Amino acid sequence: MTRFQNIQSTLAPDLRKLNELILSALSSPNELMNRVIATFLERKGKQIRPMLVLLAGKILGNVNERTMHGAAAVELLHNASLIHDDVVDDTVTRRGAATINGLWDNHLAVLVGDFFLSSALLQSVHTGNIRIVESISNLGRLLSIGELDEIYNARYADPSENSYFEIIYRKTASLFISCVEIGAIAAGIESDDPRYEALREYARLLGLCFQIRDDIFDYFPDTKIGKPTGNDLREGKITLPLLHALTLTGHPDHRQMAALARKELLEPAEIDLLINFAVENGGIEYARQTMQRMASEATETLCNAFPEPSPWRDDFIALISHVIDREY
Repeated sequence: MTRFQNIQSTLAPDLRKLNELILSALSSPNELMNRVIATFLERKGKQIRPMLVLLAGKILGNVNERTMHGAAAVELLHNASLIHDDVVDDTVTRRGAATINGLWDNHLAVLVGDFFLSSALLQSVHTGNIRIVESISNLGRLLSIGELDEIYNARYADPSENSYFEIIYRKTASLFISCVEIGAIAAGIESDDPRYEALREYARLLGLCFQIRDDIFDYFPDTKIGKPTGNDLREGKITLPLLHALTLTGHPDHRQMAALARKELLEPAEIDLLINFAVENGGIEYARQTMQRMASEATETLCNAFPEPSPWRDDFIALISHVIDREY
C-alpha cells in the first residue's frame, strides 16, 4: 500500500460520508440530470481536495458537520469547473473516460456544470459559517480569473515565469488554499492563528506543485492523462519547462524557438520542435527541481506550525510527495 493509499484508507469512513452527502446534494427531480450525474460520479478522481479539508480538520482536532458540508462544497465547485473547462476546451475525454460534453453535448454539460456550482454554494450555506461561504465565493472568482489570465497571456502577452506562477496560483493553488481554509474555519480556528496561515502556505505550495506536475505530463505521451502531448502548446499555453529553456538566450536555436513560442497557431511539427527544445535543454529537470524546493518549503512551514509529530502531519507530508511523484 502506498502512502497515499494509506491516507485514503485512514479517511475512508469520512470519505464515505462525504460521498453520500454529495450524492444527496446532487439529487434532482429531472431524470436526465440524474442520469448524467450518475455517469459522472462513477469516475470520480482521487478526491485530493476534500481530503485536504478533512486533513486540516484532523490536524486541528475537530472534524464535524461543518467540515463535511465544506468538503462537499469544494468538491462540487471543483467538479463544476472541470465540466465547464471541458466545454471551453472542447475536451471529449478526461483521463481515459468520456466527458459530459463528449457523451452528450455542450448545452447539457453547461447546465450540469451550473447545477454543480449552485449545489456547491448551497453546501457552503449549510455550514452556517459566513467565512466558509466567503472562501467558496472567492474561490469561484479566482478560478475564473485564472482561466481568463491564461487566455489573455496566450493571446496578447509575452510569456514569463512571473505571469506563469500568477496564473497557476489563481487557477489551481487557490482551490487547495480554500480547502485548508474551510477545514480550519470549520474546526473553529481564527484567521490570526499562526496555524491557519501555515496551512494556507502549505496548500499554496502544494497547489503550485500539482499544476507544475500536470504541465510536465504535457511533454510526454501518456494515455492515462486524457490529453495529447503538446496540448498546452496547441492552445498557446507556455508552461514552466519551456519557459526555462527560453531563458537560454545564448542557445543557437533560441531566436527560432522564441518566435515559435509567440506564434498564434502552431503546426504539429512546430509543437514537436518546442517540446524537444524544452526537454533537451533542462526544462523538465528545472520544473522537477522547482517542485522539490517547494515541497521542502511546504514541509518546513508545516512542521514549524505543528512541531509535535502526529499521523496527520505525516499525511500532509506524504500528500505533497505523492503530488510531485504521481504518474497521472
